[in-house]
Amino acid sequence: MQTHDEETNTEAPNADTQPGFSLPRADGGKDAWLFLVSCVMLEALVWGFPSIFGVFQDYYSSHEPFAGSGNIAVIGTSALGTAYLELPIIVGILKKWPKIRRLSNVAGLVVMCLSLALASFAKNVPQLIATQGVLFAIGGGFAWTPLLFYLSEWFVQRYGFAYGIIMGGLGIAGTVFPLIVQWLLSTYGYQTTLRVCSLIIFLLTAPSLVFFKPRVPPSQVTHSRRLDLSFWTTSCFAISQFGNIIEALGYFIPPIYLPSYARSLGAGGFLSILTIILLNAAACVGNVIMGAMVDRFHFSTCVLISTVGTTLSVFLLWGLSDSLPTLYVFCIMYGLFACSWPSTWPGIMRDVVKKKESADAGMVFAFLGAGKGIGNIVSGPLSEALLKSASWRSAALGYGSGYGTLIIFTGVTAFFGGCSFVARRIGWL
Repeated sequence: MQTHDEETNTEAPNADTQPGFSLPRADGGKDAWLFLVSCVMLEALVWGFPSIFGVFQDYYSSHEPFAGSGNIAVIGTSALGTAYLELPIIVGILKKWPKIRRLSNVAGLVVMCLSLALASFAKNVPQLIATQGVLFAIGGGFAWTPLLFYLSEWFVQRYGFAYGIIMGGLGIAGTVFPLIVQWLLSTYGYQTTLRVCSLIIFLLTAPSLVFFKPRVPPSQVTHSRRLDLSFWTTSCFAISQFGNIIEALGYFIPPIYLPSYARSLGAGGFLSILTIILLNAAACVGNVIMGAMVDRFHFSTCVLISTVGTTLSVFLLWGLSDSLPTLYVFCIMYGLFACSWPSTWPGIMRDVVKKKESADAGMVFAFLGAGKGIGNIVSGPLSEALLKSASWRSAALGYGSGYGTLIIFTGVTAFFGGCSFVARRIGWL
């Protein structure tokens, strides 16, 4: 099997060939696992914090000075959407100037913390959009993106498994953060909450930066600054990206609306938030399993598993739910299957690079992330329009609860998101 550096043909370490020079062990060993722990922490804070914005949204919508304001949902959408869409730009910058990657990581962390501190002084929604939304995303992007370059050095044969573990960090954050943030907001208000969150992010992330470092010293890496985007023309990337965007249109809907759906079934504060906790806890497990699978099987097979599990759980569990236990089972199944879908990306990267040797795997990942960002941004206003236009209202199950159009849309997008498996069966991949 080729190494990741051989596959990408962009940054090949030559330190192993130099007399008297020894690199730390890849795919295992103390240094590799400590690096992975630092990545999990970074993932949990950079992506996990904005992913639980629903808790902030509930508070902002009902408390001064933001109660009654429009575009509150845009704060969360701008955070995640900006983070995804900026990935190709940041990858391009760090590829062209590799020596600034460590600086990017540290400076990005500082900007993240500063953005939340500034948000604590906000008096209107546009100020929150600029700080808690856009500025946090920019800082997070620069803090996180060096991971794409370092991970391929530390984990070669087990790249997919390592990425699956990192994605589990997002699930950990989604399990723990909602409870902490809700308690802080209800006890101390938004200003103190944002300042405490800023401090927490710094205290949790700063120590891990000691281990967040390249395996190969920058001086011993042969860099290629040529940027080739012709991989867009390969059928593998084009079809996978199409399915990726379609999937993303419905992917973000359940995490946004599950708490309110639970309340419609009679759930109180904690029981409604439990939907998000269960979903994210299951996502931790699902991502690790999917990451291990994508190292062994073709990515389209992994996409099929995610697609079938997601589609069936949406139509049969959410759609037919009329009680909290059934809804909670859906949350677990959605976390296992839907939330593990991004862990198939290392397989897509591997296949694209095999078909287009000049392609940069990091840039492939970045554009897949941008595709997910498109779905994130579009799904917000689209889901609101679908909810307002819902005409299936009766006492019968989820389909007649007023959320029926959202349920159908989520299931349909999940189904067509699996198009890469069909494409491979008919010889298009």
